[in-house]
Amino acid sequence: MSDKEKATELEEELQEETVEVTEAETEIEETPEKTREEELEEQLAAAKDAHLRTAAEYANYRARSAKEKEQTFTNAKCTVVADILPAIDNLERAIANDSGDYEGLKKGVEMTLTGLMTALEKLGVEQYGEAGDSFDPNVHNAVMHVEDEKFGDNEITDVFQKGYKIGDRVIRPAMVKTAN
Repeated sequence: MSDKEKATELEEELQEETVEVTEAETEIEETPEKTREEELEEQLAAAKDAHLRTAAEYANYRARSAKEKEQTFTNAKCTVVADILPAIDNLERAIANDSGDYEGLKKGVEMTLTGLMTALEKLGVEQYGEAGDSFDPNVHNAVMHVEDEKFGDNEITDVFQKGYKIGDRVIRPAMVKTAN
């Protein structure tokens, strides 16, 4: 082989290698972009999945909370009814009694009232509104007013209906008559 032939052959090899290097560079340049695109798509898919899971967990939490609230309310009602049932039983026995014993009936009704008041106290219900107390428009309902010197200002003279409250919450205001 002559020097010319060797030179031509080397040039051809060099051109082939240059083409291969150029193709490899093109692949290298394209690969990071594809990989970055794929990474972004994967991150987006992961974010969507996380969002859907969070939304599903929140929906489950809301449903579970509503169910627990309903169960708590039902349990509270059951507790109240269970505490009142003995008084109802006593009233039914009093009605069923045919003996005509007025004093026995009166005593039974008084005992039933005591049982009901005990049940209410157990539930945290307070009874209020006594003659001689000071009138408070937040917890009393004045249905009558009288001017009388023997009573003080805003003094309750008569109680027509007792009031009931739990803590600071008024269940029913006391219906009263006030003076001055």
